[in-house]
Amino acid sequence: MTDTVDLNDGQWPSIDDHHPHEEGGPTARAGLAYQDDIVVGIFLDMIEDTSIQKVHCETHDDIVVKRLVDATEMVEYVQVKSNEPDSLWSVASLCANGEDSVCAKSLGRDQHKEVSRFRIVTLRDVKSDLRLLTYPCYGPGRETNSDGFTSIAQAIEEKLPDLASPKGNDIKYWIEHCKWDVRHDQDTIRSGNVLRILKLAASQGVFALPEQADGIETDLRLWAYDAGRAFWVPHKAKKIISRADLMSWWKKTLDSISAGPVSGRKLRKKMDDAKLEDDQIRMALELRRDYTQIVRAPKYMSESDVLSLQRRVKSELATLRAQQIAGELPPDGAAFHSLCVKKMDAINASTTNPGDDRSAFLKGCMYDIADRCLHRFTRQGQ
Repeated sequence: MTDTVDLNDGQWPSIDDHHPHEEGGPTARAGLAYQDDIVVGIFLDMIEDTSIQKVHCETHDDIVVKRLVDATEMVEYVQVKSNEPDSLWSVASLCANGEDSVCAKSLGRDQHKEVSRFRIVTLRDVKSDLRLLTYPCYGPGRETNSDGFTSIAQAIEEKLPDLASPKGNDIKYWIEHCKWDVRHDQDTIRSGNVLRILKLAASQGVFALPEQADGIETDLRLWAYDAGRAFWVPHKAKKIISRADLMSWWKKTLDSISAGPVSGRKLRKKMDDAKLEDDQIRMALELRRDYTQIVRAPKYMSESDVLSLQRRVKSELATLRAQQIAGELPPDGAAFHSLCVKKMDAINASTTNPGDDRSAFLKGCMYDIADRCLHRFTRQGQ
């Protein structure tokens, strides 16, 4: 049943209960992949930030983020603009179309019992007259008594005089609590989300492979898509994603990775087949875990160095394996494993600077390659 609360009687409805005034989003989802990528980033924020309680997709704004901060319920109304013309945003474009302008619509969302905050996400950058909004709210440069704040308020008030929200908040309130978030490139947003997934998983002791992180990102994006295209009636529950539901899904996802083949089971079998000692196997598994942690969140190596060493290891192992298959190297698994380890030491000696030892990384890389079924230590059929 549609909400019939009188918005002028002081009994403001909750964002979770009030039927949206319009549902253009669900019926016009084509071309909104950019917005779904933004939602994925907010999902990841919710995993990290316990204050985020819920995320709405295409309800009272493109995205709504509900937080509980010091016992105060707050909602952030997020407008996503990915189809704007090839020009920078300015006060003029922000206020274009009067009551139907981006600014007026954003402030107009302030009609629920929760404390309102605002965000504008755009592909295009802003001109100097809006630069202040790109700074973090309440931080340096956003002081309400500053010349910059006064200037932007006057410029907007000239174009939208007497603008106020249903709750009576004016344009100065909007400026103080609005963050302009410029996201130039969809591919960069998506790859950034994948990297965040890898780091989040690693922080919880799960070292996923890039392709696994890609799969998680895709699942989250599909979740955002399905939520966005659903209608409030009868699918309100699909449109509002709670932190509890997301965390339950996240835990199950990480558990499935930990229990899967990436845990080193294939490596252990290959080393068992080579008749290696148990302590050697446990050391190899440890080296591989250390390697995956370095690759997912490198601190002391550049990405180009990591890639270069990975390629070198794969190339050298391919050569050794070809020689073993041709009968030029011993078929015995333990002996061949020893040659492979020595080759990693040789690469380390030829590529590292004094005091910059990469031997553990190189051996971990070798064991990771073996775990992914790209290398083995025994001849086929042994």
